Order: sequence, then structure tokens, then C-alpha cells
Amino acid sequence: MKGLTVSHPSSVDLTGKVAVVTGSGRGLGLAYATALAAAGAAVVVNDLDATVARRAVATLAEAGGKAVAETVAVGTAEAADRLVARAVDTFGRLDVLVTNAGILRDRMLWKMTDDDFDAVVTTHLRGTFTCARAAAVRMRAQGEGGSLVLVGSPAGQRGNVGQTNYAAAKAGIAAMARTWSMELARSGITVNAVVPVAATAMTETIPAFAPYVEAMRRGEPLPNALRKGEGFGTPEDCAALVPFLASDAARGITGQCLGIGGDKLALWSHPQEVATAYADGGWTPETIAAAWPTSVGRTPQTVGIPTPELPEAR
Repeated sequence: MKGLTVSHPSSVDLTGKVAVVTGSGRGLGLAYATALAAAGAAVVVNDLDATVARRAVATLAEAGGKAVAETVAVGTAEAADRLVARAVDTFGRLDVLVTNAGILRDRMLWKMTDDDFDAVVTTHLRGTFTCARAAAVRMRAQGEGGSLVLVGSPAGQRGNVGQTNYAAAKAGIAAMARTWSMELARSGITVNAVVPVAATAMTETIPAFAPYVEAMRRGEPLPNALRKGEGFGTPEDCAALVPFLASDAARGITGQCLGIGGDKLALWSHPQEVATAYADGGWTPETIAAAWPTSVGRTPQTVGIPTPELPEAR
């Protein structure tokens, strides 16, 4: 884990700010919490495993950060209220919420059970909703604005085989970011989604990435084809975007989906019409069939996360 001693301009100085980061005991969540603490924020660390949460708090404290743990599974209103209360009771306020907690239950559509679907949607989508709602209530009462940083995924932007539940939840999170950015604008609360790509428990099982993740664990650097071409790196590579979005430097940024990973920073487009056609008096099935090949049918959109073209790992 990288230390917290960093130099940062005043525009991204979060001294005096308080953040809650869900699912922050390890991986991307811990990287986000570490980056926020490095920028000066006090952090509420959240994890299902109390030992993992306490270890994360100790890591931040040893490096000079201020942190406290709250062990609870996100998804319910009660859990969200506990996280906000922990921030307020310990540090006096809440300025930043990062909704990172997540699980996977990957299966093809015809094999996915109701429980598989509900578990992932409850943690990712409902967990994001309940935590954001509780945070928004507190931030609006404080009257000083704030930042909601929702964690999305490339699967939610483009779909991914075997991830009906996960892709649907992450797509919903992107939609909520756009919606809440409008609803909370008058309160000075920014809402953005980050789309990280990193070597974590959720990505290391992807066959194309597996040998590189293993090589990275041996201390070998990732090739440029990954760091730049795929925007794929470590959790720490994704962390800088979170304190930036929570800072004064990002006060005018809201309703956006921003990708980060490896050496790459990106802005994702919002869904929009890419081709149109018109028929006087409206359409019939027959006129759609006739017009399709030479009108909107000329620009079909691709789906799925592109398979990376990578050199063979050593």
C-alpha cells in the first residue's frame, strides 16, 4: 500500500472534509480511502469483515491519516444510516460518499437464479441508492454542498457475458449519477460515476488478464499495451480520480462517467441517438423493414467489452 505523504495543490486539499467509502477494506475501496486520506480527508472505512476493516483503518492511521471503521453490509436504509451516523458522530460532518461495495454472482442468463440476481442488485444498485440518499439528506442539511462518487464498471457501459446482474446494476448506477446530478445541483452536491479498470478480485479471473496479474504480483511491470492501450493497472492507479472529484477543483463537474486505469483517463459518452429516419404520418412494420438497411440500420452499435490484443506474458 502506498503511503499518504504526498504533495497536492490547495485545490485538491481535502483537509477538514469527511468521507465514507463503502467496501473499502481492500482492493479498489482501500485505494480510494487511502487517496482521500492522503488529500487530508477523515475517512469512514466500511467492510463486511471487521478484521479487514480494522486492518485498513490501522494502515491509514500508521501513514498519518484519520480513519474509523464501520462493519455493515450495504443495501438497507439502516446500513446507510449507520455509515452516515458514524461519520457525523466521529468527525462531525459528511462531505464525500464513495459507493464502492460490490459482489459478483456471474452466470449465464439461463443459469442465473433469483438469488444470484437479487444479491448483486441489492449490494450494488440498492446499496448505492440507500447510501446516496442518506448522504444527500445529511449534506443538504449541512448546507455546504458535497460530493457523491458512484463506482461503475465497463460492464455497465457496454454489457458483459455472464454478468446480467452486475451489468444491469452498474448501468443503473450510471443513470442514477446523471439523474442525481440534476436533482442535487441546487444543493451544491456534485454526482459523478467512476469507471475503474484494475487488477482486483473482480477482474483477475478474466483469462486475457490473468497472466499479467500474476506477473504483476511477482513484481514485474505491466506492459504499455495494458497500461495505455487497455487502461489497466493497479487499484492505486485508479485512486487519484476520487479525491479530485471530491475537491474544489471539480466543483463544476457533475453528471459525468469518468474512466480511469493504468495510465489512461477517459470520459465516457452518454447514450444518445446516433441515427434517425422519418416517415410522414408515422411508421408501419413494412416501412421500417424497407427503410432499415439505408437509414438507421447502417450504424448498428457494438456491444461487450472488447477483447484486449495483448503480447504474450512472460
